[in-house]
Amino acid sequence: MEQHSRRPPNSASPPSAQRSSMPTGSDRTPRAALLVVDVQNDFLPGGALPVPEGDAVIAPINRLMPLFEEVVASRDWHPPNHGSFASQHPGHRVGDVVELNGLPQVLWPDHCVQGTVGAEYAPGLNTSAITHEVLKGTDPGIDSYSAFFDNGHRRSTGLDDYLRRHGIDTVFVTGLATDYCVKATALDAARLGYRTYLVEDACRGVDLHPGDVQRAIEEMRAAGVRVVRTEDVPRVLRGLREMSRNAQD
Repeated sequence: MEQHSRRPPNSASPPSAQRSSMPTGSDRTPRAALLVVDVQNDFLPGGALPVPEGDAVIAPINRLMPLFEEVVASRDWHPPNHGSFASQHPGHRVGDVVELNGLPQVLWPDHCVQGTVGAEYAPGLNTSAITHEVLKGTDPGIDSYSAFFDNGHRRSTGLDDYLRRHGIDTVFVTGLATDYCVKATALDAARLGYRTYLVEDACRGVDLHPGDVQRAIEEMRAAGVRVVRTEDVPRVLRGLREMSRNAQD
């Protein structure tokens, strides 16, 4: 089980101006959590596996953080010999699809290797707001796109247990990349029964094949995931609070 609730090591806070436009304190919704998926150096422009405009998710995620009592961040945390790396498959190259322990596996460049700078959170991300961390992809024999499970749904990361222990029934998913780890996390959240929102402008996609990002969004919608933008989130949270109050009356 890959479950961690420690404070991340590189937890520099961004300037307070990045957080001042959102309400705090009593405006928080304790039954909702913000999920920040894989906002790491290797997924930023200039990284080993750059997501186009990956750094553009940092500011909107920081603005959302004060709205939530629970902010859960996931990180890819791969061993150097991870089976998703093209370097581990002689004769194959990045983008090829192979079989890895009975599952189709897209081959990627070596990325987010444990203990490297590439695996650290992106500079400027407000890691001091993170209340729980999930490290995934630690088994060299299977990849883990979702923050909830590995790709075969054979092992849980412990995230579902953590959220349920804290009374969370709603999640807002942000991060990298829309068409891979964000999609897998949102789909698993919906299947597990969470009211699930994708914050579209707080995500960016790889688009390995043109149209992948839009197809991913449509797949999430078809699974019941609601698609919103950052500016919609306070209104949605107010509605959830009102719904909760009405249910208690």
